[in-house]
Amino acid sequence: MSSAEPRRIVLFRHAKADWPQVADHERPLADRGRKDAAVAGRKLADTGIALDLALCSTATRTRETWKLAVQELPHRPKTIYEERIYDASPGELIAVVNETPDDVQNMVLIGHNPGIHGLAEVLAGVAEDEAAERMGRRGFPAAGFVVLSLDGSWKSLEPGTATLLDFWAPSE
Repeated sequence: MSSAEPRRIVLFRHAKADWPQVADHERPLADRGRKDAAVAGRKLADTGIALDLALCSTATRTRETWKLAVQELPHRPKTIYEERIYDASPGELIAVVNETPDDVQNMVLIGHNPGIHGLAEVLAGVAEDEAAERMGRRGFPAAGFVVLSLDGSWKSLEPGTATLLDFWAPSE
């Protein structure tokens, strides 16, 4: 792996959650969410990105989404459940990603809206193809993800320093 090789970060919104009488942090996935999480995992596998690390919110719906999605990947990355991802702003999410060790080439962050959508918009200084247009038109639906590339270390990640490569949503 060359130091000049761009890093990849996947921003993955949890799948559709149910609304039972529990605290927001404890909301589980709905039936549709469980199906969409597995499909999203297959689509993530189709990108060919070898993920080294997964940073996942501690909320039930994000943990369930990742558990279903990761089963579809050819390689299971190290997973860290991080409380700070829950209900985080784009700036707070950047701070979490900035702590990622330099030996991590590619990572996925599994979180929530509006933080994940906001982070994708803030980071994507340059968009390739129609990915930004599709994301702008669709918003950032449950179980959707974007792939961004970054030159430099994770510590250098800040607004406008990434390139949006792809956007996927369950209805795509």
